[in-house]
Amino acid sequence: MGINMSTKYHRESAVKIFISAFVALTLIFFSIASSAQTNTNVKVRLTTDLGDIVILLYPDKAPITVKNFLDYVDSGYYNGLIFHRVKPNFVVQGGGLSFDYVRKKPNAPIKNESANGLKNTTGTLAMARHSDPDSATSQFFINMKNNKTLNYKKNKPGYTVFGRVMTGMGVALRITKEPRGMIRAFPEAPNVPVRILRAERI
Repeated sequence: MGINMSTKYHRESAVKIFISAFVALTLIFFSIASSAQTNTNVKVRLTTDLGDIVILLYPDKAPITVKNFLDYVDSGYYNGLIFHRVKPNFVVQGGGLSFDYVRKKPNAPIKNESANGLKNTTGTLAMARHSDPDSATSQFFINMKNNKTLNYKKNKPGYTVFGRVMTGMGVALRITKEPRGMIRAFPEAPNVPVRILRAERI
């Protein structure tokens, strides 16, 4: 019997369509997977005078805050700044003052995202701010304990958590053990400034 050319043509076309669809779906899958990884696996390393602190950020939970933080990181803003507010068993705060205690001009304040479900637990990273909930700029802090009083409560904004320390809590603990009190204007600052030598994505 002769081959039905029409049937053969339709079969070949169906195979080609199937292969094209499979390739397209595979590319879409990897694109989505790559995007998801990018959105959930953003890391920053703070190289300090006392060692490295590696931070995992949560852009899915605090997109505005993470973008703000990364803008400062990518621009080199944090390089050379110090941890000027150190309270053992509470917080280690930095990102606003230079080695000689001069305040560095920050970008515009950002919207508070403390209602994102993240809590100020030990090892988390949160934004410092003034009494105005939407006043956070460049300063951030590492929670050295479970600071429940800093969390969002119904109708009461808290302090936005946007990441956590992956490695380097020992470095943060070392910072809290540094002698403090010699700098009259900043009594909570270490007597010998602890600098962020470099902040960078990894």
